[in-house]
Amino acid sequence: MTDPLQTMLQQTGRTPAPFPPTSRYYGLATARLETATGEPLVYLRRRLVPPPERFFLLQEHAVTEGERPDNMANQYLGDPEQFWRLCDANGAVQPNELTATVGRRLRITLPEGIPGFNRA
Repeated sequence: MTDPLQTMLQQTGRTPAPFPPTSRYYGLATARLETATGEPLVYLRRRLVPPPERFFLLQEHAVTEGERPDNMANQYLGDPEQFWRLCDANGAVQPNELTATVGRRLRITLPEGIPGFNRA
């Protein structure tokens, strides 16, 4: 079965985004490299992780034994695949860094670029 959205995009000459809007890679540009044999290689450009202080803090979470980043993302963000937002907000490169230390205080934040409210 064909996807009607993809069909429409093809008819208009528009290229669909390779990643959904909820992906950490959404909006990243691709680059093309040609190998010595002339074979093209397409790859994603580098994603720069924003500094954690650019995220508005909503609350903190103390890590307990056996917790997983995907479960925390589901609990706080409503989607287990959004674990990468917790990584970004806490300066973690690998998801397991978030839960490696029991008692660590994790920042639960708004997405980058979304301003918070004044608590005054």
